[in-house]
Order: sequence, then structure tokens, then C-alpha cells
Amino acid sequence: MAGRKSDFVLPTLDDLFSTQEMRDEQKLARIRDIPIELIDSFPDHPFKVRDDEDMTQLVESIKERGVITPATVRPKDDGRYELVSGHRRKRACELAGMDTLRCEVVELTRDEATILMVESNFQRSQILPSEKAFAYKMRLDAMKRQGKRTDLTSTPVESKLRSNESLGNETGESREQIRRYVRLTNLVPELLQFVDEGRIKMRPAVELSYLDEDCQRDVVDEIDMTDSTPSHDQTIRMRKFFDEGKLTTEVVQAIMEEEKPNQKEKIVLRGERVRQLIPKNVPLNQTEEYVCKALEHYASFLRRRAERDSR
Repeated sequence: MAGRKSDFVLPTLDDLFSTQEMRDEQKLARIRDIPIELIDSFPDHPFKVRDDEDMTQLVESIKERGVITPATVRPKDDGRYELVSGHRRKRACELAGMDTLRCEVVELTRDEATILMVESNFQRSQILPSEKAFAYKMRLDAMKRQGKRTDLTSTPVESKLRSNESLGNETGESREQIRRYVRLTNLVPELLQFVDEGRIKMRPAVELSYLDEDCQRDVVDEIDMTDSTPSHDQTIRMRKFFDEGKLTTEVVQAIMEEEKPNQKEKIVLRGERVRQLIPKNVPLNQTEEYVCKALEHYASFLRRRAERDSR
């Protein structure tokens, strides 16, 4: 109807949002210097804080310029604070002899804090497989509690987007790779350390994760004794024996004592050069036999010459 005002009036942006200046002021109000002794680490924090060269550089930077980016903490019921992001900054402040840490205090639920903790630490340049494993597990557990679907430990045969696929999209990892990482959390600490050191690769480590603790420790003992880690094929057979209830200490030992294909000495002969020394009337399928007989004759010649020279 002409001249009639609409019953629906769009609110202005000012009605919907506070100004940037107001938001900045609110954030500044949450930033404060908190005594380090009042800040607790995040429970079961999966990322290691190392006193390495990077830490030394961070300490020197903080001594010179202070903490540029505040850490993130959430208040606890007992008046203390829980560190969500900034564990390296906290350690650097301690090494620099500082008593306080510049922090932003944020109200977060446990699951919100877990997701933020994982996201902030994935910005690191170097992350160990064990760190990824427990971080992925914590993140996915938090997503599941928030009502998002996850079935990480199952075989990836369905096409529906699940939380591990969503996490994969964020991190650049495939759904299957995330599943493998989470399986690593079932390894005993010694085997997990071998993975971090690169002595055991991902796929054999995943197979070992399906063994119980006793069987895994049998594997650890064999590695300590032989200084050799199992191949993927060996771990597949260990898991098969375990599933059948037949994986004993003796079976683990027998499998681990096998010679691996990559441990066998290999002799590489250039085909063109060898073929030039073989008569053309010798068929290709008889080449190996011809070469072996030639070597036997040559070895016999060397023995006769050595006997003659020794007279």
C-alpha cells in the first residue's frame, strides 16, 4: 500500500555492533601482568617446552622488549589462572628472571580452551609426532563433546564430513593421517619416543599401537637388545598374531630376529656392461647361470694362482 511504512526496520550497524574502539578498550581491560606463581599450565598439555636455541632467543627478546604478544589465560574458581596459550613465553619469562607474565584473561569453557590451545600451538615451526597425536586427540574429543560427530578410530569408508575431516581441512592433514596420529596415543612412552626420534615410521607404529602394553614392551626389549626397529611387514604380522591370541614374547623375538629386506647385501650389475661380456647365443633367461659359472671359474683361477705364488 502506498505510503505505508514497512513493519520490518533494519537495525543500524551501531545497534548490532560496538565500535572497534570499544572492542579494543574491552580487550585492553582484560590484559594485565599476572604473577607467574599464580598461573598453572594447561592440564595434560601435549606440546613440549624445550630449553633450546629458540628458547634462548626468546629469552633475549623478552629481556629487551618484554612480552609483545600477551599469553592467554582463563580464570579458575580458586583465584588462580590456567594458561591456554603462551607456555613458551611463560618459561622464557622465568628464565629471564621475571615475576609476572603479560596475559589476556578470557572466559572460556574447558572445550573452548582446548580448541584454542591446540590451534595456537600448531603455529609452531616444529611439532613432534607425539605432540600432534595428543593434540589431535584432545581437539577431537573437545569437538565431540560440543556435539560434533567423530569416529576417528574406525576405517574411513563413509563419505560424510566428520570432525576429523573438518580438522584435516584446517591443518592440511588427511582424515586417514589424523587417524594414524591419534592411534599413536596408544603406544607406550618408549615406542612413542622412537617415533619422535624417527627410528620407527608412522605405519609400523600404528600397527604396534594395536598391541597391548605387555606385547609392546616385548618389542621395546628386542629393540634395546638388537638396536634394530621392526619393519612395517613385521609389525603387520605381530598384529595378526596378537589378534589371534598367539603373540608371545618368543614370537616377538623370532620376528624381530628376521633379516629385513633392506638389511640384505645387494649386488647391482649394470645390464649393458654385463651383456657385452656374454656371448650372444646365451639366452637372456640363462644370463644369471652363465654369470655364476663364469665367477666360479674366475674364483678357481684366483685360488690356483694364489697356490702357485705361495710355493
